[in-house]
Amino acid sequence: MSNSTSNNKMSVMQLTLLTALNMMGSGIIMLPTKLAEIGTFSILSWLVTATGSTAMAYAFAKCGMLSRRPGGMGGYSEYAFGQSGNFMANYTYAVSLIIANVAIAVTVVGYASAFFDVTLSPVGTCLATIATLWICTSLNFRGPKITGYLSNFSAWGAILPVAGLSLFGWFWFSPTLYVESWNPNNVPFFSALSNSISMTLWAFLGLESACANSEAVDNPEKNVPKAVLGATIGVAVIYILSTNICAGIVDNASLVQSTAPFGLVFASMFNDTVGKIVIGMMVISCAGSLLSWQFTIAQVFKSLSDAKFFPSAFSKLTKDDAPVVGMVIITCTQTLLSFMTISPSLYKQFTTLVDLAVVTNVMPYLLSMAAVPALLSSEKVQNGASMIFSIHSASVLLSVVCSSSVSVLTASCCVSDSVWLSCEIAVASAGSLF
Repeated sequence: MSNSTSNNKMSVMQLTLLTALNMMGSGIIMLPTKLAEIGTFSILSWLVTATGSTAMAYAFAKCGMLSRRPGGMGGYSEYAFGQSGNFMANYTYAVSLIIANVAIAVTVVGYASAFFDVTLSPVGTCLATIATLWICTSLNFRGPKITGYLSNFSAWGAILPVAGLSLFGWFWFSPTLYVESWNPNNVPFFSALSNSISMTLWAFLGLESACANSEAVDNPEKNVPKAVLGATIGVAVIYILSTNICAGIVDNASLVQSTAPFGLVFASMFNDTVGKIVIGMMVISCAGSLLSWQFTIAQVFKSLSDAKFFPSAFSKLTKDDAPVVGMVIITCTQTLLSFMTISPSLYKQFTTLVDLAVVTNVMPYLLSMAAVPALLSSEKVQNGASMIFSIHSASVLLSVVCSSSVSVLTASCCVSDSVWLSCEIAVASAGSLF
């Protein structure tokens, strides 16, 4: 392993923006369309999810300050569940990211096709998806500092239009239109709440990425908590404002059918040219999100390799502190998964992958939260009441997500069976190590 140099580390601002981009870059793009399926009733889900996610972010931030073990969520889980917990947290997290990143790449290709008015065949979309994955991966070869710079640049592709909409969209906002879209399908209260919570949690996936990149930032004990809390609170405010403003500018029926909701909103506010520009900015942001997520996956696999769970190839670093060998292996795996997405209905495939990624990502969250009392005891923390309250709040959110995801697992049984089977094989393999 090469020696890391401080001048090639991310700053706290870069890590905060990278974390915010990981949440916003891909999650925000289709959010107004997804939430339109429920209606403006989804603002209640936003309040529940934002509260639970902030509580989870606070717990992660405190874990980052107190934990003396590397590996992000895996390191936290190890306090209560030993090396098995470390392995399962990081392994399931890595599986969810691999799935989600293929979905993000498909989104980049789909929106780029809309921007350039090009219609791709299913095979053409697959090949473009693979090319997108490899391009974003190769841009990470120069190390975490370059990744931070590129992420900072691309983040503005989503931040500028979404923040602008949050500030100035009220001039086009129609309260009447908003009220009419409250619950267009007359879904029962608790069903609508649980269904939309699974959607809104997808938007917050990524709040833990600062923890996963803890080894790539200076002074992680102080900077990781700042990045986690700062990014989560800031993104929560932007999400709630922007998605609800969209529902008061464009009617619900149009939002449900839109493949580029923010472009549609800006086109309604101004003209088609402005809408097109916004779509282009969103594509840049989504590509930047994919780039930073590819780096995050490599860091997770490196942590597993450092703990002797995975082959040593994933731990190898170049002189630029980049785990290039691991990135190449991961992207080869994603290339195989991309061939599995060849289908005339890519949107449905994307939705299935997103839902499955959310369900899979619940496991490392639960393991991390469950390990907090053991972490407090091990590090001899006297007053941990705030952290205990946070994990209880976060657990309520995760339990709701699990209950609302039963249909997701049923609908995607072929994919989920293969993932959970791989988990079982991984557990069996890990067991031989202990």
